[in-house]
Amino acid sequence: MFEQIDASVARYIQLTPEEQELFHSLLRYKKIKKKSFLLQEGEVCDFEAFLLKGCTRSYYINQEGTETILLFAVEGWWVSDLTSFTEQKPSNMFIETVEECELLMIDYQRKMQLFEKIPKFEKLFRILVQRSLGVLQTRFYASVSQTAEERYLAFMEKYPHIAQRVPQHQIARYIGVSPEFLSKVRSTMYKKH
Repeated sequence: MFEQIDASVARYIQLTPEEQELFHSLLRYKKIKKKSFLLQEGEVCDFEAFLLKGCTRSYYINQEGTETILLFAVEGWWVSDLTSFTEQKPSNMFIETVEECELLMIDYQRKMQLFEKIPKFEKLFRILVQRSLGVLQTRFYASVSQTAEERYLAFMEKYPHIAQRVPQHQIARYIGVSPEFLSKVRSTMYKKH
């Protein structure tokens, strides 16, 4: 059960067998059905989760009721609301399973124990946060500098494994357009080729 997370951790830090055992003891396994919420708006996010199997989407709904998907996560990725988790404040987003998911989860208190007992985990989570920030900066830049067609093509090129697993209306919400507009974009693209 721990092979995937151990391989992911080993890319950034090396653990002794004792450290690995302690790390494993702080994680909890959870299997969650498709279309279930890990987090809902207004709740305090009390977890960071490593996906062993499945796909999730993190999104928010604005004042007009429009959904915007911030990210999808699949096997080998971490999922959480970092702001809510770190500050222990209510979330303004939802995290929902797109498929049945299997996760290894760590709550806030256990993560603090992990940092205290194995300080090198701070390095791991710092790197993960830096990578997340880089992804968000790239997404923000694309949202202000690329057309919907360019954003769609970039998504399909960068995440073909995700594109096959999520419905088109969710891809539309990820790239920042309505499902109807994405349908027009796709139709225009196919006519060009």
